[in-house]
Parts: sequence; structure tokens; C-alpha cells
Amino acid sequence: MLSLLSKLKPLVIQAAQQELLPRFRQVSHEFKADGSLLTEADLAMQQRIQTELGRDWPTYTFLAEEMSAQEQQALMQENRDGLWCLDPLDGTSNFAAGIPYFAASLALIREGRVVLGLVYDPVRDECFSAIRGEGVWLNDAPLLPAGNLPIQPGIGIVDFKRLPAELAARLAVSPPFKSQRSFGSVALDWCWLAAGRGHVYLHGRQNLWDYAAGNLIFEQAGGYACTLEGEPVFDLSLRPRSAVAALDQTFFTNWCDWLLIKPCSM
Repeated sequence: MLSLLSKLKPLVIQAAQQELLPRFRQVSHEFKADGSLLTEADLAMQQRIQTELGRDWPTYTFLAEEMSAQEQQALMQENRDGLWCLDPLDGTSNFAAGIPYFAASLALIREGRVVLGLVYDPVRDECFSAIRGEGVWLNDAPLLPAGNLPIQPGIGIVDFKRLPAELAARLAVSPPFKSQRSFGSVALDWCWLAAGRGHVYLHGRQNLWDYAAGNLIFEQAGGYACTLEGEPVFDLSLRPRSAVAALDQTFFTNWCDWLLIKPCSM
């Protein structure tokens, strides 16, 4: 699996540097049927990655965000050696607005679980990657656990837009952390949390291609996560998932208690 990762990293890095960065700050956009943004960069990155993965791994299935719902659903039903899951540009709204917080995200799913994940931030030239059971890395160095801090002075990475109204109001009035951030890229959120750049996390609605790679990176870094219903975050389906997470177990327990969640895995 390490040899596979060593081939994927330069493939994704070079594609992002050549397809995303040159279009940053100077790309037009349009709106998809669900109201989300689509840019030329999304499509160019997806086409390039699909072509290169298909050349080197022709027996694997390829699932990406910028496919129709019908195509995505059909791919989920196929028998396969492996399933590539790509978000060619996670953080498209940031990208279109000139905000330098976006990434390419690629996961490999085998036998119903993510076995490899890679998230590349071309602005900072940071490549987060993980192999299930083998390790997690930032660029070519192991991603080391952050030091422990109590939850109260910490930073919460929270996407308010997709939360139930009552929960969003409660968080706005009496949050259990000192300050809150909402950055706009699910894949990078997971990676930044894994790197200790935030202490607790909450998001109300993520798609498979948003979280598959980042969630594995976070998990392999030792983090704890569940949905708002207390279920595991990963689900091999196209159903959007909520996410509650913290790198430290005590943080996670306190965070779940505050949210009135009983994680099924604890």
C-alpha cells in the first residue's frame, strides 16, 4: 500500500498545481441544480485524475463529485477491485471567491471501508495522507499528535449552516469552547483537526467524497468521531452524514456530553 501511495502523491500534487492553482482568482463559475458552485477547475481536475487513475488502475471504479446522481448511484452498485472516491476541488466556494482554503481529496475504498486517503492543499503545499493500519503523514513526515488542552479554551471548527436550528442557536449563545471557526472545506477541516489546528469539530451534512479521505486521515491520527446520531461517520452510501469529532478522547467525551450524544463506538 505504501508503494501505491508513493505513486498517487505526485499524481495528485502535480494535477492540483497545474489544474487548480493557475485558475485560482481568475475562473468563472456556475451554479449546479442543488445551488452549489461549479467551476472550470472542478471539471479539469476531475477529468485529469480520472484519466490518470484509469490508465494505471484500469480495474478500479471511479466515483467523483462532478458526476450525475444517476452515475454515482450506479457506480455504488458495481462489483469492484477498488473504488476511487474523488472530490477534485473541495472548497469550491472559497476557490471562486479567492479565499485560499481548498483542496483535492482522493480516497480508495475496498471491501466496504476506506483503506487509503490523500488530501492536498496546493496553496500551502501540504499533502496529508494515511493508510489504514500503517500510518498518517503530512508531506513526507509522520503527522504527530498535538498536545492536550482543556476544551474550554479551545477552538471549535463548526459549520453552522447545516445544523439543526435549535443546536445552532445553543452553540451561538453558550458554546463550550473559547472561539469558533468555519473554513469551508470539509476535507481540510478533518486534516487540520488531525494536525491539532482545532480542538472539536461539528458539521451537519457531508457527502462521501467530502469526508472519505479526511476522515481516514483523522482516524489514523488517533481521533474520535461519530455522527449526531452517535453512529460511525463513514457509511458506504451516498447519504450525507453529520460529523462530531475531537482528536483527544476526553475532548470527544465532553463534546458528546454537551451535544447529548451517546456514541455507539464508546
